Amino acid sequence: MNKGINYLSTRGGQSSLQYEDVLLSGLARDGGLFMPEEWPTFSHSELNEMKKLSYSELAAKIMTPFIQPSLSHNEVLKICNEIYSKFTNDEVAPLKKMEDNLFILELFHGPTLAFKDYAMQFLSKAFNVALTKNKQRAVILGATSGDTGSAALEAFKGKDNVDIFILFPDGKVSPVQQKQMTWINDSGAHALSVKTDFDGCQEIVKDCFEDLKFKDQISLSAINSINWVRLLPQIVYYFYSALKVGAPDQEVAFSVPTGNFGNILAGWMAKKIGLPISNLICGSNQNDILTRFFNNGVMERKNVNPSFSPSMDIQVSSNFERLLFEILDRDAIKVKQEMYNFKKNGIFSIPKETMLKVNNLFSAYMISNNETLDIIKNTFENYNYILDPHSAIGFGSARKALDEKIISSSTPIISLACAHPSKFPDVIKKAINIKPQLPDHLKELMVSKEYFKVIGDDTKFIKNYLKEKMRS
Repeated sequence: MNKGINYLSTRGGQSSLQYEDVLLSGLARDGGLFMPEEWPTFSHSELNEMKKLSYSELAAKIMTPFIQPSLSHNEVLKICNEIYSKFTNDEVAPLKKMEDNLFILELFHGPTLAFKDYAMQFLSKAFNVALTKNKQRAVILGATSGDTGSAALEAFKGKDNVDIFILFPDGKVSPVQQKQMTWINDSGAHALSVKTDFDGCQEIVKDCFEDLKFKDQISLSAINSINWVRLLPQIVYYFYSALKVGAPDQEVAFSVPTGNFGNILAGWMAKKIGLPISNLICGSNQNDILTRFFNNGVMERKNVNPSFSPSMDIQVSSNFERLLFEILDRDAIKVKQEMYNFKKNGIFSIPKETMLKVNNLFSAYMISNNETLDIIKNTFENYNYILDPHSAIGFGSARKALDEKIISSSTPIISLACAHPSKFPDVIKKAINIKPQLPDHLKELMVSKEYFKVIGDDTKFIKNYLKEKMRS
């Protein structure tokens, strides 16, 4: 494996940066996203050796090449042991076999019952190490469609060297998701309910980062998956699950409920560094910008329609820029132009011959609200298993891929279950007339007082609010 990796911006303005630079910067100064200048790769024999490792050991093995020399393998392992030993399942990311070659990967055993915990817990430790070493403070600004915000506030609350501000769309997250953010009353932790949708929240975050004077003035950092280091821990559960169902001797397919494109991009990254993945199935709800893109090569923004899977109510998948960078052969000038066109006109397109680079790996499906209810109902009746509405989209998309024979019936398919069903009790009750029980700590949380501020979607106001509330 390579000894340390440098990073560059997808838009060409920065290069030769190290791990710590991209961790604390979040977004590149030219508005682009960071990517490795070169990719490490694991051999077939190394993958076989990984089968013997615990989840934490595997995480350290996979992430260290991207992080060293800033942190050694032992330092990364120490962080992983600290965070994953506190997850509620001994396997950390357990697999449930539904039938031959069809599995569900449970990614909701962290503190906020969502897959974001796997990365956010690591990110908070990584920030603390870097800031302490450099005797720095940071102001973190993030946008959430539901689960990122609660995972971030839970991970970063109470940190003396970090002030964290999370923007969430007013009235457009589930009651449980909102409570998980707004019960927190620690100094330096702020939940802001913004009168817009998630895309509007995300646009405010990007505008703040693109104001370089403001960014430098308050030491602004990011925890959304625009931050490269947020993606790294998500690669791990692709390896962990694939190795349990036959990899590296057997190719594996994954079905991923997808909104902001970060989680499925982590799967693409896993393949890039050696995991034998045959297919990545992209499941969308009725806000199906990604499904439309993979089917016709046109990325076109439309209005966001509220759905039963609110964390995926997104029309601007910010992480897609990283895949676009690779599709366009790392041509930063082209990427910059396409992203400018998309921001200005809400549309760009990729030629058919260029789309061939991804069409043999990605397939995409849209699952409607009614289909989501049917999938939850059928899965409960057939397997006595309750899916949350987002996980139902992943599972339903896997079913469609099998029905269309996109994937061989002999290929193991792992469908990612990204949140605990108790976070969306009303949708579950609508589907199966059962209200899933909240874990005890969430029952207490649901009757707690809320601490948050409702604000308009005014970037100038939010910048001033951050400067006013940040601790010196």
